[in-house]
Amino acid sequence: MSESHNSDTENIYFLMEEDPKPRAAFAEENGRENDAGVQFVLESKGKWWHAGFHLTTAIVGPTILTLPYTFRNLGWALGFVCLTVMGLVTFYSYYLMSKVLDHCEQQGRRHVRFRELAADVLGSGWMFYFVIIIQTAINTGVAIGAILLAADCIQIMYANVFPNGSLRLFEFIAMVTVIMIFLSQFPSFHSLRYINFGSLLLSLGYTSLMVGACIYAGLSNNAPPKDYSLDPTLSTRTFNAFTAISILAAIFGNGILPEIHATLAPPATGKMVKGLLMCYSVIFFTFYSASIAGYWAFGNTSQSNILQSLLPDNAPSLVPVWVVGLAIIFVLLQVFAIGLVYSQVAYEMIEKKSADVNQGMFSKRNLIPRILLRSLYIICCGVFAAMIPFFGDINAVVGAIGFIPLDFVLPMLLYNLTHKPARTSFIYWVNVSIMVVFTGVGLVGTFSSVRQLVLDANTFKFFSSNVID
Repeated sequence: MSESHNSDTENIYFLMEEDPKPRAAFAEENGRENDAGVQFVLESKGKWWHAGFHLTTAIVGPTILTLPYTFRNLGWALGFVCLTVMGLVTFYSYYLMSKVLDHCEQQGRRHVRFRELAADVLGSGWMFYFVIIIQTAINTGVAIGAILLAADCIQIMYANVFPNGSLRLFEFIAMVTVIMIFLSQFPSFHSLRYINFGSLLLSLGYTSLMVGACIYAGLSNNAPPKDYSLDPTLSTRTFNAFTAISILAAIFGNGILPEIHATLAPPATGKMVKGLLMCYSVIFFTFYSASIAGYWAFGNTSQSNILQSLLPDNAPSLVPVWVVGLAIIFVLLQVFAIGLVYSQVAYEMIEKKSADVNQGMFSKRNLIPRILLRSLYIICCGVFAAMIPFFGDINAVVGAIGFIPLDFVLPMLLYNLTHKPARTSFIYWVNVSIMVVFTGVGLVGTFSSVRQLVLDANTFKFFSSNVID
């Protein structure tokens, strides 16, 4: 690995107690006194519950609304199996990642970036750039999906209030993009802790509303026929299943756990596990209840945004409009938090190169580039959201290309290399098996999800006024 990579990845410090010294002195001790990405964006001040808030926002988001759609492509039995396996594997994966980060800290190298951790443990410069590329794909994909989902929710509400209204989807995307530009100016990851606590509460709120609405719709006189059959063609059914698995990978995916770990005040050992337990308690309630209620009510007509199933375009609303309206408000508010969380890696990269730590976080020298560059990033995401409004397909592509390698392969590899379990041990072969299985799933899922995106792109025009399943 090159000297530049060594300077990034070899961070010499290990503290046994919380350090009360100012952030600048703390950074100087660790060789990061000139790293604006660390000092301004990834400042280490948080408690374990703050990490729990960040994790929950990163995983438990409005993609919950897509879960019935994944069951539509899997059916009841395979849907439950895949949902449970994904949950168990990702919790195990994130647990191993936290153990790797703790191990490196105890060895005198606390890593605050995924790319540094991978390059250090694997001893390869190319891995540094591989993780950057994958994280950029994830962050950009999630930001595009968040903008698109927010605009879609506003459009659903608008269409029910003004059935003959003239506003189109790309205009709502522009509105959401402007709001995101303002919110993007929160200076650091740690500054989002209370926003992300609110995000946790919002996810519980709109999930409860959605579950109640689906049960109400499923029992009403206007309930749609409950058909749970899968596509009769084996090849189509297989491709649909792998696309659904890719979506589940995106829904459970994180891809930024080391950066969330970086927000913890040192020593961070053991704190991330507590945050994970908080996060997965919320996951258990929200994911299973949403999947069961949504698929039970709509079966194989479930759309990629279940709110569209509750308020169909060419039929009367299946639930009181105010219920869906309140759920949409909750979703909208949380979508902004999701976009902020996943943009932190991009902002950290930007400020590492553009900011001057000697000028201060809010100095004119740093404030103007921050406003301009962060705004430009959000505008680019908004333009792509308007051009390719394929919400379900974007989730699948991001899951296959981004989340599967970072969340289902690398953590097991990093654990085996750092903790060196015996090759004859159970944990070693569990980790190897997960890596092999999900590498295959990722390759097939990439092909099937890109295939579906191409099919939709050939069917619908750019800047379409409807989100495509």
